[in-house]
Amino acid sequence: MAIRTLQKWHGAGNDFLVDVVEHGNEGFWTPELAREVLERQRGVGGDGLLIASVGSGRGVGMILFNADGSRAEMSGNGIRCLVAAVRRATGLEEDEVRVTTDAGERLVRLHLDGDDGFGSVEMGEVSVLQTPEGALGAVRVGNPHVVVAAPDHLELESLARRAEEFSSLVGGANVEFIREREGGLDLVVHERGVGWTLACGTGSVASAYVAHHLGWVGSKVVVRNPGGSLEVSLEGERARLAGPVSFVANVEWLAR
Repeated sequence: MAIRTLQKWHGAGNDFLVDVVEHGNEGFWTPELAREVLERQRGVGGDGLLIASVGSGRGVGMILFNADGSRAEMSGNGIRCLVAAVRRATGLEEDEVRVTTDAGERLVRLHLDGDDGFGSVEMGEVSVLQTPEGALGAVRVGNPHVVVAAPDHLELESLARRAEEFSSLVGGANVEFIREREGGLDLVVHERGVGWTLACGTGSVASAYVAHHLGWVGSKVVVRNPGGSLEVSLEGERARLAGPVSFVANVEWLAR
């Protein structure tokens, strides 16, 4: 048995547990342990587990597990939470932090005021994937997404089945259902390895990119997720994501 001291943060309701470790000590976590700690009824609960590796002048590393224990390449909300947790754990004062993820290096700018903050992430280039029939578009934002027009009546159980169908067509993608409103987007998202979440950063970027290229919205887009709004700025094929972070709790978890 081992006790792990974790931080819990959320970005627009998309919640994460964060374990800050020294470089070289990332190996404690397995998919099985990640699944156990993220289980909401019997564990601590969260949409994802982030392992932040720090030290030796090598910047910050990020490993991300989904709620089902699978490993994910990138999270636009999670990376802001990770930087906030690193700053809280280490006393790091820099507003700009480079983070190495499975999708490549990302630059995070974060302003913290106590337990809350607001930050932006340089999300890199958005690449276009083959669009499955019935979808508006499919893109990769470090991880794959399928963007679909939301029906007039959102019935989550039937939408979940549609999401799983679309996801399987693109090799396991996140699926966003969007609607244009007042120059921005309303979004609900079904994330691979998690299910319905209150917000998705990469999904907001994917949705804004697809909607922009369809002529629905401009290059600066407010994406209204169920848990709060995120801001996407598009410059050609590159994207920037901005949104809030909030500290929830310090947690001691007994790994059995």
